[in-house]
Amino acid sequence: MASASTNDIEFRSVTKNYGAVTAVSDINLNVPKGAFLALLGPSGCGKTTCLRMIGGFEQPSEGVVLIDGREMNGVPAYRRPVNMVFQHYALFPHFNVEQNVAYGLRQMRPRIAAAEINRRAAEALEMVRLGGFAKRRIHEMSGGQQQRVALARAIVNRPSVLLLDEPLAALDKKLRSAMQIELQTLQRELGITFVLVTHDQEEALSMADVVCVMSAGRIRQLGTPQEVYDRPADLFVADFVGKTNRIGATMEADGNTLRLAGGSALAAGARSGIAPGEVTIAIRPEAIRLTRAAVGGTSFAGTVTHRIFLGSSAEYAVTVPGLGDFLVTADRRSMNESDLVEPGEAVFLGFDPDMAHVFPSPASSA
Repeated sequence: MASASTNDIEFRSVTKNYGAVTAVSDINLNVPKGAFLALLGPSGCGKTTCLRMIGGFEQPSEGVVLIDGREMNGVPAYRRPVNMVFQHYALFPHFNVEQNVAYGLRQMRPRIAAAEINRRAAEALEMVRLGGFAKRRIHEMSGGQQQRVALARAIVNRPSVLLLDEPLAALDKKLRSAMQIELQTLQRELGITFVLVTHDQEEALSMADVVCVMSAGRIRQLGTPQEVYDRPADLFVADFVGKTNRIGATMEADGNTLRLAGGSALAAGARSGIAPGEVTIAIRPEAIRLTRAAVGGTSFAGTVTHRIFLGSSAEYAVTVPGLGDFLVTADRRSMNESDLVEPGEAVFLGFDPDMAHVFPSPASSA
């Protein structure tokens, strides 16, 4: 019996084993109705296994998977209110666009009237902006158009949940950016829950409203894109989501002072909550200030070794004696000097300690 759940998807203590290998370990996850969730992580982290357990292609070894409050353990894929868009689309080459989209409707029992099938297929094609392509053959469609055909085929059955298994991986960068916007627009128009699997952190941050970062079969952080990027839960998340610089330091016994190599000290503040000992400071490249002259506050002298020109900004690799190499992103319009810094120039790096994140060093937290 269905319950009045506010979540479309729930994992309750879900574990998935493949023989002696544990792919997913004790996952608890709630996905609200109408959310756009990204499962993000490196290869082998368990994100695709989670997607397949939602879709019914795998069954949990332990725990329960629910969709709209109904337990799905043992329910086959074709009986779940879920559709999936595969990475390589899995379109039928011998069917035209309309036949591909309508295929699922024609398999439904009891049978749907032909006129209703045609109407719903046409409606789905309009939603993905392919209204004039119904009679085209699949080989006549571009990669982006084929991706939209696969989306239309997935939404024509009006699923509660749409699963996306790295659907943009085969597209070039420009088309991928355009399709990210189209997917967001489509999700808002349909109002159904989207679950995206990706290893591309830019894709996850730009498309989803909830990001689930995974590693080694476990959830490391669940939150909005802004929370995951600005307030990473641990050093793995800080490293994996976006770019980050690491600085080794020691938290002194007072719990308020970070001692860097060479003796420099930074105020940690109560927000760190880290026990005395070896720590790692993580700071984003855009949070570091690069100047040609020392300015107020703590600053470190270094030398630019490489520069990558990005138009409105530039990325610099800077070596600081005793602290190592830093990646710095500088907005050209916000710099005191409008000209670019050249490799070989001496510079100063500074940052607001409140923009840095302090974590136990891997060795000390092992």
